[in-house]
Amino acid sequence: MHIWQMQTAKARFSEMVKQAANDGPQEITVHGRSVAVVVSKELFDRLSGNEASLVDFMRQSPLYGEEDIEFERDRSPAREVDL
Repeated sequence: MHIWQMQTAKARFSEMVKQAANDGPQEITVHGRSVAVVVSKELFDRLSGNEASLVDFMRQSPLYGEEDIEFERDRSPAREVDL
């Protein structure tokens, strides 16, 4: 893992992002303390479990395939607005 000082990371941001995509996580420090890590989107999705698409997520719903779902509508009157 490459370590970047904050000021260098800001100045060379695009290079740091490319290294995260190609070489793995990039650590950012402020006054010698680690404060952040930049990772590729691919690694982030893998670690956070966000690999499934929205369609796949919706298909996993317990309501998937239900035909007769009723949603109650708020019947309260609209508010008055002075224009």
